[in-house]
Amino acid sequence: MQAVISIPELAGLVSEQQATELLMRPVAGVPLLIRTVLTAARAGASSVLLVVPAAMSARLLQKLLETISRQEVRVELIQISEFDPQGHSSWIILKRHLKDEFLWLPWNWITTKNFVSRLPLVDIGSVDWSKAAYTTLHEVDRDPASSALSPRSAGGVAVTSPENAVAAERFLVANSGKVLDGIHTSFNRRLCWPFVRLFSHTPVTPNGITFGGVVVSILSAIAFAHGTYPWSVLGAFLFYIAGLFDEMDGMLARIKFAESPSGTWLEGVADGLSYLLLFGGVTIGLSRRYGHVAVWMGIALLIGSVLALIATSLQRRRATAPDRPNEYLGRFYQLLEKDSGNWISRVVRQVQAFQRRGILIHYIVLFTVIGALPLVFLLATLGAHLTWILTMYFDRRFFSQSSEVNPTVSKVKEAL
Repeated sequence: MQAVISIPELAGLVSEQQATELLMRPVAGVPLLIRTVLTAARAGASSVLLVVPAAMSARLLQKLLETISRQEVRVELIQISEFDPQGHSSWIILKRHLKDEFLWLPWNWITTKNFVSRLPLVDIGSVDWSKAAYTTLHEVDRDPASSALSPRSAGGVAVTSPENAVAAERFLVANSGKVLDGIHTSFNRRLCWPFVRLFSHTPVTPNGITFGGVVVSILSAIAFAHGTYPWSVLGAFLFYIAGLFDEMDGMLARIKFAESPSGTWLEGVADGLSYLLLFGGVTIGLSRRYGHVAVWMGIALLIGSVLALIATSLQRRRATAPDRPNEYLGRFYQLLEKDSGNWISRVVRQVQAFQRRGILIHYIVLFTVIGALPLVFLLATLGAHLTWILTMYFDRRFFSQSSEVNPTVSKVKEAL
C-alpha cells in the first residue's frame, strides 16, 4: 500500500525555524511529521509519497529526509507549488506517481494503525481531506451504509496548536491498548493513562518500565513471605501494581513506535519471573502457617510454572515469525476459533483469558483480601500443570505440520 502525505504551503512561506517547529512539534515524544509517516508504515504502507511546497528551503528538506530515513521507511519526495487536495489539477500532477489505491494522511492527523487499517475504500470525491482516508482516483462501488460509516472510521486528532497536541496525546494513550483487551485489562489501562503520557515525555524506555515491574514483583514476594494477613494484602496490591507496569511497557512502546522482538521476549520473561516470585513468596508465607504441606504444594507449583513458561516460550517461537513474536496470542486465539469443533479447543478458548496477567492480578487481590489465599495456591498449582500439558497438546495439534508462519495474515495483525 502507498501513503500520500502533503505538507502545507505555510511551511514553505515561514522561516526555517518556524517551519521546523511546526512540522516537528513533539507529540508523546515523537515529532509530528515523523509520527504521521510511521503511523502510515505501521498500518501497512510500503512507501510514502511526501508532497512538499516548492518554496520550502533545501536545508529543511534535507533535514526532514535525514530524520525520516533513520526510521527505515521508503519515501518519495515531490515538490509542488500550492498543492490543494480538493483541486482536480493537483491530482493530475501526481497521477503518474500514485498507485491505483492509496492512503491519504494529513501531515498533522494523529491516529493509530488500528483506525487506519479499518478505513473503507472510497473514491476521491468522497474524501474529507482533513482526516485520514483510503481512496482511489477511480469510481468505487459501495452501498450507502458503508459510505455513512466511513467518516466515523477516521478516528484521530488534528494538531494545529499546543492544546490540540495535548488532546492528541490523550487520544494516543487512550487507544494504545489491543483489540483483544477485555474488561479487566481495559480497566487496568485506564489507571495507566496518566503515567504513560508522563513517561512519553521522558527518556524512560519500555524495557525500563519492564524492569521496574520486576522490582515491584520482588517487593510483593517479600511481603507475601511474611505470612501474616496484613503483609499478604500488601503483597497482593504490590503484585497488582507490578501488573500495571506490565500494561504500561506495551502501551508506551506502541505510542513511541518502540516495539521490538527483543522487547516482546523480555516482557514474556519478566511475566514468568513475576509469577515465580509471587508463588515463591506465597509458598514461604503459607509454610509459616501450614508447615510442610505448603512447602510441597509450593514445589509442585514452581515446577508447573517453570514447565509452563518453557512450553509457552517454545510454542511462541514455533508459532510466529522471528520478527513478530507479539503475534503469538492473536494467532493462537484464531487457531482455537477455527478448531471450535474440538471440545478441548472450545473450553480452552473460553477459560484461557483468565491466566492472562491483566486478569489474574484482580483475582490475586480479591482472594487475598477475603482470606482465601490457600485456594488461589491450589488453583494456581492445578492451572500451571494444565497449562504446560495443554500447550504441548496444542503444539502437536496446531504447529507440528508447519514450521513457517505466514506473517501477512491481516486479521492477526489487526487483532494485535
